[in-house]
Amino acid sequence: MESDPSISRDDPDLYLVRQIRAGDQRAWSQLIARYQGRLLAFARARLGDGGDAEDVLQETLLGFISSLRHYDEERSLETYLFAILRYKIQEQLTRRKRAPQTAFGFDAADDAPPGALEPATRETPSSIAARHESARTASRVLAGVLRTLIEELRDRDKLDDLAVVELLFYVGLRNKDIAERLGRDEKAVAGVKFRAIGRLSALLERAAAEGRFDPKAHSIEDLANDDATIAQVWRRHRLSCLKRSTIGAHLLGALDEPWESYTRFHLETVGCLMCRANLDDLSGPEGEAARPRLQEELFASSVGFLSRTAAMESVDETSNAESRKSK
Repeated sequence: MESDPSISRDDPDLYLVRQIRAGDQRAWSQLIARYQGRLLAFARARLGDGGDAEDVLQETLLGFISSLRHYDEERSLETYLFAILRYKIQEQLTRRKRAPQTAFGFDAADDAPPGALEPATRETPSSIAARHESARTASRVLAGVLRTLIEELRDRDKLDDLAVVELLFYVGLRNKDIAERLGRDEKAVAGVKFRAIGRLSALLERAAAEGRFDPKAHSIEDLANDDATIAQVWRRHRLSCLKRSTIGAHLLGALDEPWESYTRFHLETVGCLMCRANLDDLSGPEGEAARPRLQEELFASSVGFLSRTAAMESVDETSNAESRKSK
């Protein structure tokens, strides 16, 4: 696979993924160094400081390699790695016979694991594939319009309204609870919700008009008002997660208002586990000495799988090329 040198500047994660797909051991070592700290901090927050956290980190990296053929390059690499990690943590907690806990009572492991089995059904394989593709398309569109809504609020410095929307859609709190938590009038909260749903509907109508999804299969009204689906898409794509640089600036006391208040809200009130893992990683100098040792161990235990992954990628490319020629 030929790599575009501009990708390394514009999207270093995508560059690493493509190099790893080609069997590049140096790229794999760089990916481990880039993500091991935040992933380990997340695992330790759920499992404690024992060896279990390092074990699930190792399992996560192996899971990433084994599922790399199916990785969608449009999806955030960080989000994908954390999705695998959450599943591995869930497995570890199940082995311990202990249920996980989250800040607001919902299960953070909301992503299906790579290669999860489908439930028994009488549907034909083609109908299942068509239904799943339709659902994936609707999910991508909904993620896109939610991201647009979030960016519009951020660009206009409407971070107080974004906090309301986040508690509504991501956490799933009621208007009254949000008003109490944020110290705002309940009618004002209801107004923010009304405007947000109206904007979502308008963005979905535009997407339907552009042919990006079929409104007959997924109605605009249903998508804009389905709190459970919106929450699932929001969590899966981590739409309001903070940039690592923003968290770093927060630690240095270099954020201006209203960003400082919103950052504290996202970290402390929402309690976003992925962002808190980044915070713990950035603020934990006590782990610096152990990182080279851990990186070497993780690399040594996983590098042998790279050649197998690269070989499968090559077979896929050859098969796809032959398929295109036959058409």
